[in-house]
Amino acid sequence: MYKNIVIITSVVVLLAACNTASSKKRTTKKDNVNNYTLTEVIKKPLSSSIELPAVLEAYQKVSIYPRVNGFVRDIMVDRGSVVKKGQLLLQLDAPEIIQQYYAAQSKYLQAKAVFAGSRDNYERTLAVSETPGTISPHDVEVANAKMLADSAIMNSELANLRALEATRSYLTVTAPFDGVITERNIHPGALVGPTTNVDGRPMLMLEQEGRLRLVVQVPEAYSAQLSAVRQVKFHVNALPGVEFAGGISRQAGSLNDHYRSEAVEVDVQNPQHQLKPGMYAEIVIPVTGSLEAMVVPGSAIVTSTERKYVIAIKNGRTHWIDVQEGNRHNDSTEVFGQLMPGDKVILQATDEIKNDINIE
Repeated sequence: MYKNIVIITSVVVLLAACNTASSKKRTTKKDNVNNYTLTEVIKKPLSSSIELPAVLEAYQKVSIYPRVNGFVRDIMVDRGSVVKKGQLLLQLDAPEIIQQYYAAQSKYLQAKAVFAGSRDNYERTLAVSETPGTISPHDVEVANAKMLADSAIMNSELANLRALEATRSYLTVTAPFDGVITERNIHPGALVGPTTNVDGRPMLMLEQEGRLRLVVQVPEAYSAQLSAVRQVKFHVNALPGVEFAGGISRQAGSLNDHYRSEAVEVDVQNPQHQLKPGMYAEIVIPVTGSLEAMVVPGSAIVTSTERKYVIAIKNGRTHWIDVQEGNRHNDSTEVFGQLMPGDKVILQATDEIKNDINIE
């Protein structure tokens, strides 16, 4: 019997010990839940920088076609040729245009001679008419009308000659600006014209490489923060370790409907031709932030599949406040929502912290 009493006493002691331990464990968990670190919401613009992909393009790029139909007689350039503005690129042959020019020249000279004769006749008639009774006024008027008509015919032939002279000059194709020939798709003897293409490609392609455009698509959220930004830095994958700089020169002023971004161009001087059109780059653009933004630590923002929010503490209770993120810098983030400067939010917020619970 004593043995049974000892066993029962032992079981009671063990149960009491377990209950005490469990009670202590629950008390500790409750204290941990209520032990949160709070941080204060600050109102200030958060200056930072964003890194975006960009692509280099030739500052000027043109497909070269002749203005008239003709056969290619000579080509003075090839792929990779460096040319200057006005330099001869190719010479065309079009015998019919040359003959039309010579015919127009002959007609102009003929009209010029006729006009000279009628003018001389009018001047003589006018001089004789000064003597009363020698020539009637009607004859003077006829001579004057004949001179004016011949003058109009001469001017018409002159205009036709100049038009054909311009057409003749089209047989010589020159460079419109300094640059490099990046494509050549024709050879001597080919028949070419204003609409000529070789498998969809032009006769020649000329690109300006001494000066380039760096084109970057800036997301809508940052496009309004570029007004004070002028200088940017970038690097290209083909030249690791080399940093380049340039200034923002142009902004599209409107957003792309598909990507909700604004095209921004940076002018890049390239005197050594290190950079080439078509290269991909990574550009770092400083952004100024919004004057209306509130700043909180990044760890205070909870992101779920449905929303982004911070957990504010008001009167000892939690409140989920939806926010929209802005710029980020180090561990700070701009947020926009129903927050005021001085509000307290939980520093290490998680979705396990429920809304509208007492944490004091």
